[in-house]
Amino acid sequence: MRIVRLLGPALLALHLIVRVTNQSIWTEVLLYNVVGLSAIISIALSPKLEFSVAKFAVGLGILAWLIGSVIASFAHYNFATTLLTSFGELMYLVFYPFIVIGSVRIIRSHLIYKKSEILDSAIIGFGITTFGAAVLLPQVLPTLDQSLGQLFYPLAYPLADLFLVAIILSLFSIRSFSSGNLVLIIGITTFVLTDFLYLSIDASTSYSIGGIVDDGWLLGILLISESFWHMEVNQEQGQSTAIESRNPIFITLSVFLSATLLALFALQPNYLPRYVALPALITLALAFSRLATAINQSRHIGTERLLARTDELTGLPNRRRLISEIEEFVNKEGSLLLLDLDGFKPINDMYGHEIGDKVLKQVARRFDRALPHGAFLARLGGDEFGVLIEGLHESAIEIALALRATLSYPIHIDSKEIQLGVSIGVAKNTGDPDLLVRADTAMYKAKREGLGVCPL
Repeated sequence: MRIVRLLGPALLALHLIVRVTNQSIWTEVLLYNVVGLSAIISIALSPKLEFSVAKFAVGLGILAWLIGSVIASFAHYNFATTLLTSFGELMYLVFYPFIVIGSVRIIRSHLIYKKSEILDSAIIGFGITTFGAAVLLPQVLPTLDQSLGQLFYPLAYPLADLFLVAIILSLFSIRSFSSGNLVLIIGITTFVLTDFLYLSIDASTSYSIGGIVDDGWLLGILLISESFWHMEVNQEQGQSTAIESRNPIFITLSVFLSATLLALFALQPNYLPRYVALPALITLALAFSRLATAINQSRHIGTERLLARTDELTGLPNRRRLISEIEEFVNKEGSLLLLDLDGFKPINDMYGHEIGDKVLKQVARRFDRALPHGAFLARLGGDEFGVLIEGLHESAIEIALALRATLSYPIHIDSKEIQLGVSIGVAKNTGDPDLLVRADTAMYKAKREGLGVCPL
């Protein structure tokens, strides 16, 4: 397979040598376009079957460009009609949508882009478009005093180049580097720069086929074909990734440039072309949308963190939250109470989980009302609760007795009278990490020996 990859560069080198020594119709019609054909063969024989759609799209794009190149070569030697020449120019333009489709498939692979990534990509893409519209397009666009037919292709080529670079670089900027993607970007950039160089030459003088500029297109195409030999298959196919924008500086530069150009346009309306305002405005609008998305995401993250530490049934903090509070409670004077309901399982078995859940909600409300301000109440799971109380150990025991007293009278649910009790273990905080273990031991002792409240 190595010979397939080396064939194109070897033919390109041969073309450069022959052009210098003995340029002829066969040099520009045959040898030149065989280089492009070797790129298509290289893509077709590249080993990654996972990129078959990308191979097909890029291969068709290069084939369309080759058809345009062959026709342009014959037209240069007066072997093509005007109609055929127009068809060749159309084939040059067909190259772009196929390259965009294939390149996006390569860079995207099988990954699913999040909304934030799509917005990041769009901001960068329109930022690049704004820069190109302000700096590059005025250098190559024709004067607008010609007919629409004469202006179509001179306008279409630079706009297509700018769109291609903006789309590819914006997608590439939000994903991590890989050798294949990097070669692809270099190839596309080489092709587009050659195109802008050609347009610049053609706008100032009369372009003639057979110059050194022509080989820039071939070099770009060969690099694009070479990228298929360096592609890596992502192992997270079909899954959304947690990757955020890889380099926020691209977004910052896009927004700053667009805002600066808009301000300059407002101060000096005739200094910049009017079409610069549109991509600049779109860039800023997308930036505000991205800001709103980021704020919304931060709210969701806060909500998710809260839910992760909240008991779904009672709305109280859960075991995870209690453990976190205990870690911060080490240096404070206070106690931990663990409460386990007595007689809850038979009630749950007799009346069902729906009644059992209602019982737990009422128990949680009774406990919460009986606790002093500043006490921390959590449901640890099942019929077990935990309470952190700052202050003297004797006060914690009194609060435990008060909590037990809240269940001394029955709970009424759906005309049912339910009687419960509670066993409470009280562990004094000594600064040791075994606070939860000691409270658990005390609670089981209270339950086992029928003590009601057991201090430890």
